[in-house]
Amino acid sequence: MKKRFSYLLLLFAVLLGYFLLQKPVFMLCNEAWEKGASFADFFRVIGHGASLDATTAGYLTVIPWLTVFVSCWVRRFPLRKVLVGYYILTSLVVALVFVADYSLYPFWGFKLDASVFFYLDSPKNAMASVSTLYVAGRILTILLLSALSTVLLYRLTPAVLPAVRHRLAATGGLLLLGGLLFVTIRGGVTESTANIGQVYFCNNEFLNHSAVNPAFSLLASAGKTQNYGEQFNFFPESERAALFEGLYPTGGKNRVELLNTRRPNILIILMEGFGATMVESLGGVKGASPHLDRLAQEGVVFTRCYANSYRTDRGTVCTFSGYQSFPTLSVMKIPAKSRTLPAIAQELVKEGYQTDFLYGGDINFTNMKSYLLQSGYQQLTADVDFSLQERQNPWGVNDEITFDHLYKVLKERKEEPWHTAFLTLSSHEPFEVPYHRLEEKKPNAFAYTDECLGRFIDRMKELPQWDNLLVICLSDHGFYYPENQGSTHDWRIHHIPMVWLGGAVKEPAVIDCLMNQTDMAATLLGQLGLPHDRFTFSRNVLGEEYTYPFAYYTFNNGFAFADSTGCTLVDNASGKVMEERPSPSEQRIRLGKAILQTSYDDLGNR
Repeated sequence: MKKRFSYLLLLFAVLLGYFLLQKPVFMLCNEAWEKGASFADFFRVIGHGASLDATTAGYLTVIPWLTVFVSCWVRRFPLRKVLVGYYILTSLVVALVFVADYSLYPFWGFKLDASVFFYLDSPKNAMASVSTLYVAGRILTILLLSALSTVLLYRLTPAVLPAVRHRLAATGGLLLLGGLLFVTIRGGVTESTANIGQVYFCNNEFLNHSAVNPAFSLLASAGKTQNYGEQFNFFPESERAALFEGLYPTGGKNRVELLNTRRPNILIILMEGFGATMVESLGGVKGASPHLDRLAQEGVVFTRCYANSYRTDRGTVCTFSGYQSFPTLSVMKIPAKSRTLPAIAQELVKEGYQTDFLYGGDINFTNMKSYLLQSGYQQLTADVDFSLQERQNPWGVNDEITFDHLYKVLKERKEEPWHTAFLTLSSHEPFEVPYHRLEEKKPNAFAYTDECLGRFIDRMKELPQWDNLLVICLSDHGFYYPENQGSTHDWRIHHIPMVWLGGAVKEPAVIDCLMNQTDMAATLLGQLGLPHDRFTFSRNVLGEEYTYPFAYYTFNNGFAFADSTGCTLVDNASGKVMEERPSPSEQRIRLGKAILQTSYDDLGNR
């Protein structure tokens, strides 16, 4: 039995070592020194990337583990003969992926993913930029690597496994080992599973890419990479362009100036699920948001803002990149696409801002870490930066603790200007919070976040930092409550609050124009006097060019469009209108389809 365990552990170690060694080779083949990488960066890349290497090695160990598991019930099992074909195949595939990755990176600028399959139908064009000698050299490298790894794996494998005396005990032991293998493949026991974002560790894109296991990148993207530009082609290109023209203006002067300074320090608080259904002043639950309602009267409140989507990963991208939502995918989960998006933090870094992001949960969830680092956030703080005693919420650290942490950090901060973003956590299922003011569990959780927000703002007002501070509070998505009123696609579910506060705000105001959460980016940059033309799906709602107010959002395989004439909801699967009020409108349907088609075309071109 010892022989079986030793073999599996040695196999895993060899595969892991193979993947670890690929990293410095990838860096050297892509001119790491010329890109400014230091000697220490090689070790940082290896260390941070090891978790995905272990996951990939775990995947490749599954077949040998199953084979050894079966061998417990066979008298003399010819393990080497059984696995030699598997070794040849996997060695060839891994070598092919590795060589293709480091060879294509100088041309593509991102890790190998399933988009490579789009080019296989035209190999002549794909090879047009390289010589025959270049291709021949890569093919030879693949063959040599696959041959060497096959021989190594073949030699470390026992030729024959002897019979096992205690079969039940051996079976139990291998099941336990299989459980450990499953945890390794999953990437741990936390909420997040193994993903590319977990190995990102800095703002240097090349170093982050170097840490990513190419085989895992290809595997992870296989079910996500599609030819997006061919989806939802409702109109011929000329008709689509004509319908879309003017819907998202990207220039123009401000009609209203909300701020008394062009360079305030900026704090964006993205409130988990805090939709208008939980805000009394917007028609929501009574008593759930007394502090937010009070603060809205002290600052600028946007009363008709609508979330673009229905999940945190999607709403985060909509908020910080001003990018459109999609009914069939999450851009955050596709690093090859999310890395191309504009972002508020990127623009502020150009202006000399220091940037950081705070979240009390698992920042690796849904590839959030990779998105935030590529968006320009220079420092990330997450659940692992707090003690185990502080992680009392099933999702991580409760808002009371993170708000206190945020207050201490901002109080002690000396360098300006800065931009901090904070994603709250407690107003999320299972809604277990250390606070008991409202009888109903769900509204009480939102009341807890509201209490934490109110106390935080009141404490900030007493600091000198308040005078040059702009605080923007808005929700990542809406909340379906009460459950027996309307559907999850209902217009009121996507209604969210947005409030601007701080000493940088000139005076209280009410902005009641119809808008989306994506419009916050362009509106903020417009108030700072900064260009926002890269944010092609974000509008400066206080600008002169915002002459046609409307809101658009997506839900699971559907979309909604609303303007001054009413609102229309469309189900993409059936192609039928789900709801229209107060009356039907063909124009609303056409405009919504034009936005949907344009957004997929844009994603496909990134």
